[in-house]
Amino acid sequence: MKLDPFYLIVDSADWIERLVPVGVKLVQLRMKDLPEDRLRTEIRRAKATCTQYGCQLIINDYWRLAIEEGCDCVHLGQEDLATADVAAIRAAGMKLGLSTHDGAELETALAEKPDYVALGPVWPTILKKMKWAPQGVERLRDWKTRIAPLPLVAIGGLNPDRLSAVFENGADSAAVVTDITLNADPEARTREWIERTARWR
Repeated sequence: MKLDPFYLIVDSADWIERLVPVGVKLVQLRMKDLPEDRLRTEIRRAKATCTQYGCQLIINDYWRLAIEEGCDCVHLGQEDLATADVAAIRAAGMKLGLSTHDGAELETALAEKPDYVALGPVWPTILKKMKWAPQGVERLRDWKTRIAPLPLVAIGGLNPDRLSAVFENGADSAAVVTDITLNADPEARTREWIERTARWR
């Protein structure tokens, strides 16, 4: 699976409709605690926008809805992986990305033959409380050695000034949430990310 080096993660179709037209080519829709009808509406809106602009859409967690809505990629955390029907995901022809935070989780992930692996948090993150300490870029290099030739996604505390360290240590894609969504000008920050990742595209 070929991943764009700029991997945007947002929590609503509103964000996707706002930022994908700026030039985003890879986006994950990560929503929490919404009723199913709302989730379905969000997925449909996101899919329509991504189709229009040629952007790869990845649905976080809600693999059943992703299958029903004809999406082509899903991302699962370890807890969701434990209860997911990976065979059904594969039967639907979907790509699968998996989160990892330590060696045991990496073994669990690789056993499912994912299409890419994410490692985080690379740096401290304000997005959510993590039981794992920041991994550091050295862990990226180790992970890439273990998973090659699978793509490696770095996540957690990333900003444009940290991109060189991420890619020089083996990452294929850099995932970002708050550096864009909490920015005073998300569109301008998105353009900066697109420009700063261009040499790895």
